[in-house]
Amino acid sequence: MKKTSVYICVLLATLLILAGCGKGKTDESAGNQQNSQNPPSSQNSESESLESIAGTWEGSIKIPNQPLLIIVKFEESKGTISIPAQGVNDYSLSSVKLSDSDLFFDMSIGGQKITFDGKVELEKIEGTFKQNGQTFPFELSRKNEDVATEKGDMVQMELANGTMLGQLELPEGDGPFPLMIIIAGSGPTDRDGNSLLMPGKNNSLKMVAEQLAAEGVASIRYDKRGIGNNAGLGGKEEDTAFKDFVDDAASWIAFAKQDNRFSKVGVIGHSEGSLVGMAAARQAGADVYVSIAGAGRPIDQVLLEQLEAQLPANLLKESKDIMEQLKQGKQVDTFSAELQSLFRKSVQPYMISWLQYDPAQLLSELDIPVLVINGTTDLQVPVKDAELLHEAKKESKLLIIDGMNHVLKESSDEQAENMATYTNPDLPLAEGLMDGMAGFLKEAGIVQ
Repeated sequence: MKKTSVYICVLLATLLILAGCGKGKTDESAGNQQNSQNPPSSQNSESESLESIAGTWEGSIKIPNQPLLIIVKFEESKGTISIPAQGVNDYSLSSVKLSDSDLFFDMSIGGQKITFDGKVELEKIEGTFKQNGQTFPFELSRKNEDVATEKGDMVQMELANGTMLGQLELPEGDGPFPLMIIIAGSGPTDRDGNSLLMPGKNNSLKMVAEQLAAEGVASIRYDKRGIGNNAGLGGKEEDTAFKDFVDDAASWIAFAKQDNRFSKVGVIGHSEGSLVGMAAARQAGADVYVSIAGAGRPIDQVLLEQLEAQLPANLLKESKDIMEQLKQGKQVDTFSAELQSLFRKSVQPYMISWLQYDPAQLLSELDIPVLVINGTTDLQVPVKDAELLHEAKKESKLLIIDGMNHVLKESSDEQAENMATYTNPDLPLAEGLMDGMAGFLKEAGIVQ
């Protein structure tokens, strides 16, 4: 089956709207425009106060196949916008105008005016985004600021640059309990397995945590730095390295190992979290490791395989040349404008750090029980990646679940049906996933 619109890495697939859409070559100055300091604000509010919409709104610009996450904060007379994939944080809006249910706001950045024209209906804002003659729909939903009301206890861990929150699920009864650190996948995916780029939830990792608790296994799952509860820990894109996420996961392992409520500490990594998890498990000395839908090849191989179906020959060759430079630790200053979304200067340091990790090699070095899981209808990470991981560590357990897709739900491989499960929280986890995981943890001596 040819996959033409599903990406393993949202970070690298995001269209760079703020850099413009011209042809030809781009340079470092174009890549830096989106990170310029806020200009003097000329914000104003017309017709009425913004009190009715004050707060944080999250959503996306609906660029076809590549929705772009945006976070907008309104106060009584002004607002700011954040675009995490672009390293834009709390950028001042030039003006905000609310009249009845009609809302207009705009911004000037990189010499261009960008407008949002929409309507407020209950807890949603929908409308049209416009830049440089191009228009796309956008949608925002009001964020619930009361994050501590969910089931499960919120725990916190001190890091060098702040406090990181995690959600603890405890089984009933008396401990100590074995505990699993659950690590989410790429892009703006939260601790429950939901992407902020999607219009709904699937709650896959939340379900995993709750069903582990039913089996007597505690868990901690957490929003990555820059997302959700831990949005304040995010920094500029150009200052972010893959190791930051590995260090966070390793810190959670160390945090749990110091808590006498827990007997053993393991890791479950989903999608990109699989690579983060195996590196953290080795770094912090976890007792067991579970990979779910994790790539078995370095990211350059995965990305280039995807690009073969997306790019013409000249851009594909250029992408391969750029990737080779990045693998050698060298940043690339000039490249075709069509590749700006993939290779913008601000994301290159992250890519360079990411390319140093080989999942098969990392897994082979783990001297602990390992379970590798994949589903046959996963449109993002094929079964062959799980087989590559299993081959790298032959003593690992391999579990291939028939009919399970990337968000751990049952589906065919028909794309529309498959993608519909990404936003349906009412669907249960695929049959065989939790039984297989629970059986492995008992066999590994983690669960008594």
